[in-house]
Amino acid sequence: MRRSRKVKILATLGPASSSEDMIKKLFEAGADAFRINMSHTDHPLMRELVGRIRAVEARLGRPIGILADLQGPKLRVGKFANGKEALEIGQAFTLDDNAEQLGNSERVYLPHPEILASVQPGHRLLIDDGKLELKAVKCDGKSIVCTVVAGNKISDRKGVSLPDTDLPVGALTEKDRADLDAALAAGVDWIALSFIQRPEDLAEARKIARGRALILSKIEKPQAVARLPEIIELSDALMVARGDLGVEMPLEAVPGIQKQITRAARRAGKPVVIATQMLESMISAPVPTRAEVSDVATAVFEGADAVMLSAESAAGEYPVEAVATMNRIAIQIEQDPNYAGIINAQRSEPEATGADAISLASRQIAETLKLSAIISYTSSGTTGLRAARERPQVPIIALSPVVQTARRLSLVWGTHCVVTEDATDLDDMVDRACRIAYEEGFGRPGDRVIITAGVPLGTPGATNMLRIAYVGAEGRGGA
Repeated sequence: MRRSRKVKILATLGPASSSEDMIKKLFEAGADAFRINMSHTDHPLMRELVGRIRAVEARLGRPIGILADLQGPKLRVGKFANGKEALEIGQAFTLDDNAEQLGNSERVYLPHPEILASVQPGHRLLIDDGKLELKAVKCDGKSIVCTVVAGNKISDRKGVSLPDTDLPVGALTEKDRADLDAALAAGVDWIALSFIQRPEDLAEARKIARGRALILSKIEKPQAVARLPEIIELSDALMVARGDLGVEMPLEAVPGIQKQITRAARRAGKPVVIATQMLESMISAPVPTRAEVSDVATAVFEGADAVMLSAESAAGEYPVEAVATMNRIAIQIEQDPNYAGIINAQRSEPEATGADAISLASRQIAETLKLSAIISYTSSGTTGLRAARERPQVPIIALSPVVQTARRLSLVWGTHCVVTEDATDLDDMVDRACRIAYEEGFGRPGDRVIITAGVPLGTPGATNMLRIAYVGAEGRGGA
């Protein structure tokens, strides 16, 4: 099943899309990988979803990626005697460590001693996704006396965001550790870490994963944006999580940050996913707004590796239509006359490695000679990533003997992944590449393709060879 676009679609599974039949429909509509939100999924259901995805994968014969999105630390206020309270702008309101008393219009229990110890006068506290803004005026480690800056109500268990405060806690909670172990045991391909603040937050997850899954860092806090280069270096991929990012930073700053993260990830050759509210109105409507179409188009023009659907596919009334709509938008944008010029203008200089030099050369040769495809043999996925970093105009076929590698590359721009045995020699390498290009619809007899690989064959990370070959009759290869 060949896609007619290069950007990938990541669809979230949920109540509206948890059956095997619906997962198959979503894949056929355009979804390349699926997200399981561990905030709303227990371990038995997670295992069932993984099993259903793998069943669809076997039925369709195409590798499908699975991302388990960990909840991360959820910070919430306690409960109120009346369930909710009305507040006035300018009044004092206190968050404290008094667990014995229910909240009122003057105070509420905050069950997070790390917040009480870390917030300083002048720091902002955003309640209920920013609907209520407080500013700390007095802090003693046991309570935070605040002034109400914006908003007029608060209620039980609302979330707390701290855009100005660096909390001395890791990104993994006890729930996250249990979820991570369960997801790894189930064989997911990607783990998404929520609410990371610093590069060190990645260390524990990496130690637990031990290469069994790749780590995707969700950028949704100002502290993470401030240390973006370090976080990119330690991450396998990034997500621009615009929901919480738009709570903790000014809304008008989010589009610029999205571009900053996307371009930084492209320079580093790391996949980047754009997420949150991309087709939000399709939760309850069969068509999106014009603004949403433009939002998806911006991400595609920017060269993002993947665009994500959240509630649209997980709990909406039109999950298949949402995926199909995103698919159509991406195809149309990639055919736009301005697309190639915008993508090319953002291209970075290659790093001083053999793999990057080979990837650059293969793109230039393929575009100069108008070849049908770039075919990359890749065991670890690195060669496929370097080929995608160049954003070539021609398709990339990633051939791997490792099914986990093919699944992981389902989030990577432009890669059409095929699981195949490793070539035995150079002649077999050419024949196998040309035959697969022919069978997958990327080359007809007489077309030329360019093949990249590492010699000796099967050596991970040793891309050092490229070869131009003709697709012969019935897909046989010829130099």
